[in-house]
Amino acid sequence: MVHIDTTSSLESFRKFIIFSTCKSFNPSNYNKDPNMFPERDTRPGDIYIEAVDKLMERKLKEITFVNAKEILGIIYSWKTGNTILKWRQLKVKNGKVIGEASPNALANWVESGVLTKQGFEHLKSQTS
Repeated sequence: MVHIDTTSSLESFRKFIIFSTCKSFNPSNYNKDPNMFPERDTRPGDIYIEAVDKLMERKLKEITFVNAKEILGIIYSWKTGNTILKWRQLKVKNGKVIGEASPNALANWVESGVLTKQGFEHLKSQTS
């Protein structure tokens, strides 16, 4: 496990969640819409979007896609309990991510563009 304490744009964190949870069945038009977020209410492994305005759009498998505006925070946890991350808004579209992440979650961060490969290697070296 790696302790995470970093900044991230809202869009980057949204891409990470999509990549980690529903990339294979996420409707393509939702990928391009910065207001579409996946939510999941099963524990462990819930994903919650805290927003000023949120509307359920569609449910596929265990994921509910919501159209959310003015995001205040996001809670993301993986079903194994090895990754629990919280994104909190600092400025309009930027925030701080705090939590614990598994090496697999870090790899997903690199693939989704949230974390650079150099940043990944630095974090990975901290766990060795």
